[in-house]
Amino acid sequence: MTSVSDILRTMDYGPSPESPAPVNQWLSAHGMRFGHFIGGQFVAPAAGEYFGVFNPATEERLALVAQGGAHDVDQAVAAARQALPAWAALGGHQRARHLYAIARHLQKHARFLAVLESMDNGKTLRESRDVDLPLAVRHFYHHAGWAQLLASEFPAHEAVGVCGQIVPWNFPLLMLAWKLAPALAAGCTVVLKPAELTPLTAIAFAQLCVGVGLPAGVVNIVTGDGDTGAHLVRHPEVHKIAFTGSTEVGRMIRRASADSDKKLSLELGGKSPFIVFDDADIDAAVEGVVDSIWFNQGQVCCAGSRILVQESIAERFGAKLRARMQRLRVGDPLDKSSDMGAIVDGVQLQRIGQMVAAGRAEGLACWQGALEPPACGHFFPPTFLENVPAAHPLAQEEIFGPVVVSMGFRTLDEAVALANNSRYGLAASVWSENVNVCLTVAAELLAGVVWINGANLFDAAAGFGGYRESGFGREGGREGMHEYLVPKWLRTASALEEPESARLHPSAHPEPTAALAAQPIDRSAKFYIGGQHTRADSGYSFGVRSHGGALLGHAGLGSRKDVRNAVEAAHKASGWAKTSGHARAQVLYCFAENLAARADCLVAHLRAMDAISEAAATRQFEQVLERVFHYAAIADKNDGSAHATLTAHVTLAMNEPFGVVGLRSPAQSALLSALSLTLPLLAVGNRVVLIPPAHTALMFADLSQVLDTSDVPDGALNIVFGDSDDLAEVLALHDDVAALWYFGPAAGATRMRAASAGNLKSVWAQSRHTDWTAPEQAQGGEYLRHACQVKNIWIPYGE
Repeated sequence: MTSVSDILRTMDYGPSPESPAPVNQWLSAHGMRFGHFIGGQFVAPAAGEYFGVFNPATEERLALVAQGGAHDVDQAVAAARQALPAWAALGGHQRARHLYAIARHLQKHARFLAVLESMDNGKTLRESRDVDLPLAVRHFYHHAGWAQLLASEFPAHEAVGVCGQIVPWNFPLLMLAWKLAPALAAGCTVVLKPAELTPLTAIAFAQLCVGVGLPAGVVNIVTGDGDTGAHLVRHPEVHKIAFTGSTEVGRMIRRASADSDKKLSLELGGKSPFIVFDDADIDAAVEGVVDSIWFNQGQVCCAGSRILVQESIAERFGAKLRARMQRLRVGDPLDKSSDMGAIVDGVQLQRIGQMVAAGRAEGLACWQGALEPPACGHFFPPTFLENVPAAHPLAQEEIFGPVVVSMGFRTLDEAVALANNSRYGLAASVWSENVNVCLTVAAELLAGVVWINGANLFDAAAGFGGYRESGFGREGGREGMHEYLVPKWLRTASALEEPESARLHPSAHPEPTAALAAQPIDRSAKFYIGGQHTRADSGYSFGVRSHGGALLGHAGLGSRKDVRNAVEAAHKASGWAKTSGHARAQVLYCFAENLAARADCLVAHLRAMDAISEAAATRQFEQVLERVFHYAAIADKNDGSAHATLTAHVTLAMNEPFGVVGLRSPAQSALLSALSLTLPLLAVGNRVVLIPPAHTALMFADLSQVLDTSDVPDGALNIVFGDSDDLAEVLALHDDVAALWYFGPAAGATRMRAASAGNLKSVWAQSRHTDWTAPEQAQGGEYLRHACQVKNIWIPYGE
């Protein structure tokens, strides 16, 4: 018999199982068969098809769930559309009361939902009970507050409309809460598709919605596989898609939604660095690894799966981690003594095993924790591979399992370079007792979330989302609310059409005209790249004509190589992003001063292009100057914020520039619109490759001469002429362009969205008419939000 002293000496503990009886009773009460939740009631699938849902720890079937088809999705969208006007008109306070009721009912049924989640997903009860459920509740409470404050905090916005939401299998109920809560708070209605492997807590949530009296059709849940999700993404009456899942599926969604104006937010894969400096608390960092990669069996998109450890402590750190790993218990998810549960299904288990086996076959040092072979279920031991080369697939590809790799570094700069050596950019964890080191590294990391001396910290008040191929958009906090809102004026704006005069008319051998021959000196506009006036690489040019068709001169015809040169020049101007807001403001004020000195020239261009009076052209030019002053004023005031999160942290939301941004400006009010778009990008520190309308080339050539005398750093703004849509598509395809703004016809917007699917850059495509003279439409917060990506940095405070 084990004595008390033995227990205290070994710190061993026995099993502590949770009974599945309440869940089994619930399943039995419904005949272990569930339909879709549409229009406030459960309905059978139109095709009568069902699929099995299994417990990954026992491989036993839990239930049969409806397989959704096109007709089921149509019915759910129709129910959401029918419910939308009344729900949006209900008012923030009434919506807040509904969200509050949902939060309270989640709390009342928390134990049942936690057990159901663990049985459905395989995660340990400790995690579903102590992490997932409290966070889900927190999201509904937090967003009840945003519903209450919507009119005062977002006065110029309204609900985007019907939202299609697709959630993954790793956090089924929590991801449902992350997406549903802000959508409902904003006044949207929702069609949600849970993951095929883990739909049961979403079904239980649907019953809860009935219990709290949520109006029918506000929340609809359609279960099914990837085809069901594809029907939802392509549905023409869905106004917004929010997806969390793999990067590859994210690309498919980007392509499938390219021909529509749907808002899109993607939270995708990650390969997050876990950086340990030599002055870190090593024991705390080891526990951080446990919380980061072995939490939820490593099936976490932001898991710290790449350990970067300073070489001077690498051996000691590795020894401590191996010892700690051996004490982890892998077993029954309903046993409260288990540290790790089951992998979600056999296919995922096989993939993890194959990737680890490949690493071992190549001679990588591999350590694994103890795992007693289970009689059934999908289990995998905690795994640690040391000294893995930075370019190895195990260090580059998302494994999505309890597998972590490590590599060494010597200096801070090397650590940052290794951390950023990834196509992903979701999260990062930095460990050091030196706050200067932590914050220096946090500023350099290409990641949407950075935890200082911590890992896997989440809260409804803090935005979550990635950089690069980890997706775009944010969930949580103020920034997450904007994903479900649109400017009110945009709802009634007409489709954008560009005049024939704005189109490119290239000619290898232009015929001379009397008007052109009468000019004292031939006029040929050059590009503006890296602070230099350069000729087209192709050697071709095109004619620049007035509104009436008269040939005014020629301009170089831009090509892929000219765009490449402009992007390279923009990257060399990276110092612009590190310049203070005050310094950027002074440059913009100087630009306005020199622009005013060229008023006569630019007014003449406006008259010739648009066939408008001198008075109208002068008014437009004065608005240009006012807009420059506006963004000069904004440059040192585009503040971030400190989020009020639950834990003892200062959670900083930092507005960071994307980097190099491509911009295709519209033909309407060409000078005013181009600068209305360029200036917010420059004001916050981006570098810009501008593609203005072809017929404005002579005007923008003169504008580049103003840039020469305005202290704008070489490469901060580059201008290339040619076929606007062809050149914009090159920017969309370019992997070193971080974001693209496209303001033009709908057909072009479709091209840009589709072209960006390969690299998943953020694309702001606007194909609605904008009144560029109206400040409420043409300047302000909407432009600044699209000019930045928000990085949330969690800093311990007052612990």
